[in-house]
Amino acid sequence: MTYGHARLADYALDPDVIHANHGSFGAVPNAVAEAQASWRRELEANPTRFFRTRYKLLIRETAARVAGLLGGEADDWVFVDNATAATSVVAASWDLKPGDEILTTDQAYGAVLKALKHYAGQRGAKLVEAPIPIPVSCEEDILEAVERAVTPRTRAAVIDHVASQSALVFPVARLAGLFRSKGIPVLVDGAHAPGMLDLNVPTLGVDWYTGNGHKWLGAPRGCGFLWCRRDRQATLHPLVISHGHGDGFTAAFDWAGTRDPSAWLSAGAAIDHHLAMGGAALRRRNRDLALAAAGELVRRFGTETAGPAAMTGSMVSIRLPTDRSVGNDDGAWMESRLAQRPDAEVVVSPMRGRAWVRLSAAIYTELEDLIAAGLAAADAMA
Repeated sequence: MTYGHARLADYALDPDVIHANHGSFGAVPNAVAEAQASWRRELEANPTRFFRTRYKLLIRETAARVAGLLGGEADDWVFVDNATAATSVVAASWDLKPGDEILTTDQAYGAVLKALKHYAGQRGAKLVEAPIPIPVSCEEDILEAVERAVTPRTRAAVIDHVASQSALVFPVARLAGLFRSKGIPVLVDGAHAPGMLDLNVPTLGVDWYTGNGHKWLGAPRGCGFLWCRRDRQATLHPLVISHGHGDGFTAAFDWAGTRDPSAWLSAGAAIDHHLAMGGAALRRRNRDLALAAAGELVRRFGTETAGPAAMTGSMVSIRLPTDRSVGNDDGAWMESRLAQRPDAEVVVSPMRGRAWVRLSAAIYTELEDLIAAGLAAADAMA
């Protein structure tokens, strides 16, 4: 299998830009985009027949494809727009009382933090963010930081599988064991995991798991997945109550009002493309590429990565060689600086008072791309 620039022909990406930010919004292969267009053509040819006689079977067949890749049974998987939407679905199901606590970490995605604060605030509960030491030296750093933040009032937890800012792969199975020992249900935000990591979700020991199809799996945007443990499904409902309500877990989520389901139905085409491009071999290649780029940039910068190789997937965060102190309020300034380098798409984030660049290794990127993107970020932040 050929990877790198030769695969750019499979996408509509601008070839004059270094695309080193696959992790934020993904990129849809042309074959998957055509599959989505085909679903739309079929739907528009006869909307009544499509929704009345085809849709229910098709969406369950597609859920079976997701289960085949990510583990478990089709009846435990439903579709959502994205992992942020799934977070609101799960948080809305929690029976929180005043004084209760939701536990997450300061590595949680910004939109997820806002959702958790919203649902906690509605019920007089509190959101607790366990501070993760950056850089992380090993899994125990995360386990110890999370365990220190658990209190007798902790009623639920939300943990990243791959943290957006730091790109660290969290030890979710070990964290789930910690929470299970304390009777705390846990949702894993696996937004980046499908197509990046080898997954068998039911074996992780979590209560809920959500992932995005539009990132590393190459599905259209608006295609997210939510897995729920069987004994928790009765209390989980979509945020929009519609005709599927009362007919069981999958029926409620499969039909929450009339919508364009083409992104969801295209998940099968995305899985086919991912497997055709190597599947596990592609995932290993992307990880090796991210590590190689990190090693070279750390050597040139004289800095460090956010964590060890063992906690790295297809993304990596590297501290930039600047003494400038930055905080969470400097995001707009950092984005404006990056905008002056339209030749490379990367993410720069503040962590522990310093600027870090996050690089994504995708099927169409090569080592020289990631190094050039990292250098461009360093130049922009100088």
